Amino acid sequence: MDIFVRQGDSLWYYSQLFRINLQLILDSNRNIQPAQLAAGQRIRIPGFVAQIYTVRQGDSFWSIAQRRNLSNDALLLVNPTVNPNRLQVGQTIRVPLRITWRLVQGKQEYDFTRMMNDIRRLQNVYPFLQIAVIGNSVLGNAIQEVRIGTGPKRVHYNASFHANEWITTPVIMTFLNDYCLSLTNQNPIRGLVTLPLYQQTTLSIVPMVNPDGVSLVINGPPEVDPWRTRVVELNNGSTDFSGWKANIRGVDLNDQFPAEWELERERNPKVPGPRDYGGERPLSEPEAIAMANLTRSRDFARVLAFHTQGEVIYWGFENLEPPESEILVNEFSRVSGYEPVKTIESYAGYKDWFIQDWRRPGFTVELGTGINPLPLTQFDEIYQETLGIFLAGLYG
Repeated sequence: MDIFVRQGDSLWYYSQLFRINLQLILDSNRNIQPAQLAAGQRIRIPGFVAQIYTVRQGDSFWSIAQRRNLSNDALLLVNPTVNPNRLQVGQTIRVPLRITWRLVQGKQEYDFTRMMNDIRRLQNVYPFLQIAVIGNSVLGNAIQEVRIGTGPKRVHYNASFHANEWITTPVIMTFLNDYCLSLTNQNPIRGLVTLPLYQQTTLSIVPMVNPDGVSLVINGPPEVDPWRTRVVELNNGSTDFSGWKANIRGVDLNDQFPAEWELERERNPKVPGPRDYGGERPLSEPEAIAMANLTRSRDFARVLAFHTQGEVIYWGFENLEPPESEILVNEFSRVSGYEPVKTIESYAGYKDWFIQDWRRPGFTVELGTGINPLPLTQFDEIYQETLGIFLAGLYG
């Protein structure tokens, strides 16, 4: 919600007026110097929208503010051109509305278009979120990174490396929404006050690494050639893409990283297809390149890649992981009920490469149980199990 600075006002005053932490207001207005506020400057107040209200008989600014649990001054701020002493029946004014509900409705088929709409809606209400495009998919879809928090500890989460594991995206987007709600409404999550997490940790989220593949699984093949013909051929002539893990070119993005890539290639398919083909070389695909470049530039303390299924957490690679990894995975297990598994015979994954090159904690978290894509009937259970991991990744 936008307001305009009045002579003599300060950001601290707006923080008190709207009951929003000053840090969140500062981070929602990064282009403004607090000590140099000028009358007429536009300020964004996170966690609010301005609702249109039609004046009724007997209304006054004071009575409207009381009904909405607002101060009279808050109402004046969002209506700078309205004379409060001359309200007319039928006149429309703007009323601040605090958002206390989720904007993200995750329990539905969740493709790239839906995610983009939700990211835009979240950033509009929570402008302290920082959005960046870290690269583009084969079909030109923007791979989005969302950052939240200001702390020196840098943590990264990602989802939907694999196309038919797309349920991980609405799960992680729901957490992002709940985190924002907790911050602006000062409501703890599972007893945790989240503002200290925000101040201690900068969280980077890539909610959909493989947008082309996710859309393929949910919506079917592209309508235009050559991609339509090509993907159907790669899928053995079938238009059922429920078993498709790869990107649109038939390359498995989580077999693309230079961490014993050759060993993974030896045992996997040598031609493009729905799953497990790691390409002709590491980091050949734009989606994998985007993730590698992001990781090199951000200097993450730890990374968590969310996949499905199995209710397990993989946390080792070639005994290169630090002792901290075992402490963290035991906490993840405690809060989720998921089983820690140090290693399996698998290479070339994102967390493998991170552990190998940085010697820092990296995890692959396998959500839910069953056959991919997991049914939406599991969404609530998966979210409740994973919520503890999302939080522990910040405080651990």
